[in-house]
Amino acid sequence: MMGTMESNSARGISMFFSVFLMAFLITPPCNGGKILVFSLDGSHWINMKLMIEELHARGHSISVIRPSKSWYIEEVSPLYDSINIPQSKQFEGLIQGFLERYIKVQREGSSSLTLLKLIVQFLSMISEVHSIYCDMLAQIFDDPRLLQSLSEAQYDLVLTDPSIAFGVVLAKYLKLPTVLNVRWITSGDGHSIIAPSPLSYIPVLGSGLTDNMSFTERIKNLFFHGLIVFQEVFMIGPHYEAICDKYIEGGCDTSSLLQEADIWLFRSDFVFDFPRPTMPNVVYIGGFQCKPAQPLQADLEAFVESAGEHGVIIMTLGTFLSGLPDDITEDIARVFAKMPQKVIWRHTGKIPSSLGNNTQIVDWMPQKDLLGHPQTKVFVAHGGTNGVQEAIYHGVPVLGIPLFYDQFDNLLRLQERGAGKIIRLADVNFHSFEQGLKEVLHQDSYSHNMQRLSVLHRDQPIPPMDHAIFWVEYVMRHKGAAHLRTQAYKMPWYSYYSIDVLVALSAAGSFFLLATFIVFRLLCCRGRTSKVKKH
Repeated sequence: MMGTMESNSARGISMFFSVFLMAFLITPPCNGGKILVFSLDGSHWINMKLMIEELHARGHSISVIRPSKSWYIEEVSPLYDSINIPQSKQFEGLIQGFLERYIKVQREGSSSLTLLKLIVQFLSMISEVHSIYCDMLAQIFDDPRLLQSLSEAQYDLVLTDPSIAFGVVLAKYLKLPTVLNVRWITSGDGHSIIAPSPLSYIPVLGSGLTDNMSFTERIKNLFFHGLIVFQEVFMIGPHYEAICDKYIEGGCDTSSLLQEADIWLFRSDFVFDFPRPTMPNVVYIGGFQCKPAQPLQADLEAFVESAGEHGVIIMTLGTFLSGLPDDITEDIARVFAKMPQKVIWRHTGKIPSSLGNNTQIVDWMPQKDLLGHPQTKVFVAHGGTNGVQEAIYHGVPVLGIPLFYDQFDNLLRLQERGAGKIIRLADVNFHSFEQGLKEVLHQDSYSHNMQRLSVLHRDQPIPPMDHAIFWVEYVMRHKGAAHLRTQAYKMPWYSYYSIDVLVALSAAGSFFLLATFIVFRLLCCRGRTSKVKKH
């Protein structure tokens, strides 16, 4: 009996160690890397934080450089260690102030001179934002202790948003591989600096054009391209070039720094964007932040369910705008009050007097979860990239009221595909808003087209987030991805366009024709001379 028990005990211990050994062998080793992160604030940080959460869950150690006056980036977080840099001025106030002036000009109408002044103010505002971040860079480079700490940390790569060139400049100084979490660069669309971008069919940021342009529209596209070049050469580039000349051996410029990036994680895809040339180190992760909807809080769920068969309308115009002008707010509230649907409206300004009992105003809404709720029928939005992609993921048609920057271009892509409708802010009133809202609600084509986009977007072999993380870890494993970068970036313009080859061939051809002409001329002259002598 005792022998049997000992035998069973020994057998059990043996099985335990066998199972433990198998589990150890099957479980992949966690080779956590060290990542230095820089992100722009606001919605850009929301995107970056989602990626940081996934990287942290996979065992990577993360340090985040944040401005001391950051709006969204928490100083204390279980996901990362913070590196705080003093910030001389908050730029959110600059953007809000410009946005208020822009809305006023749109609504009141303006002369060409006023519009020109507005463009100059916008460029000046963007220049000042970059100047603030360059001041932060200078503080890092002037702090020997911080620089030593960054160098000794032995980071594997820098993960950064190139809307501000802060991260790529720092990566250059630290000689680290770079991964970009990108939608826009310092000036315009990220593709424009790394891939062929013919202006004949690729619309420039801010142009409000599609990939099917008339002759007049191509002229407009060229004009907006000129504005982008002017902005980079005269308003933005000099800030970074001054930093590079002072602190980085050999100097640098934003174009070369961006072109040296190893991987571009592009927050878009060709379900949403227009087809265009691209490069092998561009990885499309559009909608990577999207997830299935989570249950709503009990009170919000009760309000949504109370809508019955009519469903729910949700509205938000982003974080930068505290509120629309009072008359527009009143018109929107009056339209909502007439609708049979329930309305959830993120609004932080003055409460409109015409607010209906069917409308609930909130300071914050769980946007993803509401978009994924089967009761949600229409999304009234300003056209930010996150909101547009989440609407595509969940198949909710959009009534767009674009405010500034890329928002009109984002909404235009939905409108061109029949999945959304745009109302310009200058045209928003009771009748236009009611007509637009009813059109998107009751014309089945909007819902059907958006559902089609949703199906196309979801039909991928690998979820966009997994795709993004794979390539971040790929750069860690291989110490970069230089083999994916083209040598075209190092070519002078005349070699890139083969102007030198064409000139050489033209010269050779001209020489051959000239030589042939001279030979025939000599032969003819000799023939005439022979005939004269015979006579």
